[in-house]
Amino acid sequence: MAKKKPAPTPGATVVATNRQARRDYEILDTWECGIQLQGSEVKSLRESKVTLSDAYARLDRGELWLVGLHINAYSLASAQGGHETERTRKLLVHRHELEEMHRRVNIERLTLVPLSLYFKDGRAKLELGLGRGRKDYDKRHAIAERDAERDARRAMRAANRHADA
Repeated sequence: MAKKKPAPTPGATVVATNRQARRDYEILDTWECGIQLQGSEVKSLRESKVTLSDAYARLDRGELWLVGLHINAYSLASAQGGHETERTRKLLVHRHELEEMHRRVNIERLTLVPLSLYFKDGRAKLELGLGRGRKDYDKRHAIAERDAERDARRAMRAANRHADA
């Protein structure tokens, strides 16, 4: 059975992760953002009915927006009381963080990529990464490094197991 990755901070429950993001982008910096949600969206998040893989963040007129986040309708909600599944949602960050993101995105030509969605102290939070896109050969190199590291850990475990016996 595969190990589960730890939550972004202690006491947080992870709802969704964007596994493709760390493969497709070299993540240079991360921030924790709040999200403006409706009630039925929060209930759907608690059921983990969310797709984070197609989402991205955009700076527009001094505000930060999350585009492409798909939150399925809440299973126990009535048809007319639900929410739009693909609406643009506002992200909540401090002004100085927003200015730093804006500066780095414009000057260094980087992308804002959502990495994970989780609950922390009962509030929905999004881990947002500032990344540089990788080329195909970079992706293959990153996969090869990860596999080599995994093989080295296995070999060390096997050596420790034989030394203890």
